[in-house]
Amino acid sequence: MVKEKRYENGLRVIVRQMDGLYSVTMGILVGTGACVETDAEDGISHFIEHMQFKGTKKRNSYEISDAFDRIGAQVNAFTGKECTCYYSKCTSDHTAEAFEILADLFLNATYPEEEMVREKGVVCEEISMNEDAPEDLCLDLLATATYGKENYGRNILGTVKNVQGFTVDDILRYKSERYCPENIVISFAGGIDFDTAIALVETHFSALKKGEFKPRQLKVQRVNQSLVKTKPIEQVHLAIAYPTIARPHALTNALQTMNSILGGSMSSRLFQEVREKEGLAYSVYSYASCYEECGSLTVYAGVNPANEEAAYAAIERVIRELTEKGVTDEEFLRGREQMKSSMIYSQESTSSQMLTYGKEMLFKNEVYDFEERFEKINALKKESVLEAIELTFGSGAKSVVVVGNTDKALPL
Repeated sequence: MVKEKRYENGLRVIVRQMDGLYSVTMGILVGTGACVETDAEDGISHFIEHMQFKGTKKRNSYEISDAFDRIGAQVNAFTGKECTCYYSKCTSDHTAEAFEILADLFLNATYPEEEMVREKGVVCEEISMNEDAPEDLCLDLLATATYGKENYGRNILGTVKNVQGFTVDDILRYKSERYCPENIVISFAGGIDFDTAIALVETHFSALKKGEFKPRQLKVQRVNQSLVKTKPIEQVHLAIAYPTIARPHALTNALQTMNSILGGSMSSRLFQEVREKEGLAYSVYSYASCYEECGSLTVYAGVNPANEEAAYAAIERVIRELTEKGVTDEEFLRGREQMKSSMIYSQESTSSQMLTYGKEMLFKNEVYDFEERFEKINALKKESVLEAIELTFGSGAKSVVVVGNTDKALPL
């Protein structure tokens, strides 16, 4: 059972009641992230996410963590390109306590100066850690190679210089523009009924005033560069991004099915060709990232430096064959079944359902309809997958990144 409620101030609540479960995942989703930041704000969405846990009017940072631990609840948050989410998972009998703590850290953060100083050090260490994680570094750099240094090309963590310079005024100014009820969705999934969820929201969020939220207009452009980052490491990490459809496009299901065929599983073409047949990589995969205004299909591989060019050629060969010859009936049916099973499996996870319904409401202002989407996938035809292939690879455009002990960029 799924129900929603919309308030005059713009706040939206979505509740996915899952009978027979004894746990609840609750999330507060804000429609903001790296893609809407200015140069001066670069990294502030992520820094705010950290600072929300560092003290409120009634709890210090330890007491926030301790309060969740005392009831056996889990709590975390994440920042993405388009969304920031604060969430908790608890047993159903502690739903009220968990939501009160989550609401407190979300609504009543005080940003103590000593905590600001400490957390700047923590985030700067996270930036350093990312520099030491070559796969993550490669994919972050690929975003820059694809979209430039603005909007979807931004690194979510920001820069050390920016992080060290953020002030409480910067946080409050950004939040006043972005953390508005019109830009917030509260999502529940699991062993909770609609009336209970609404009562909790109205108890803790009733004082939230309507803001002056104004969507930021993005000027998205693809720069399609080939970049290299020299690192003294054992492997070469290479990634390629191809332009594809945006999230609202009618062929998103076809795109995801095509990705399953290309590099989404152990039976995929990339895995079988690059790893199993040629032994050029341990890790090789692909995934699609569909945003509101644009999209990319990414292929990643980690290889021995001696195999860099051979692996790149093998990936390009797989893409070329997919473009020229299309997919077989067997591949199409297998990819479609993988899509369907993934949807069904996600129905059994309160965390997955919280995010699925929350994001659908946040991005599309609609209630996610599982049955409708399942029927659309079931009715998907191979011709649609072939169309998605042409839209993704037909132009020949791409961006490429190499991270490793080399200073040589790969040709576009």
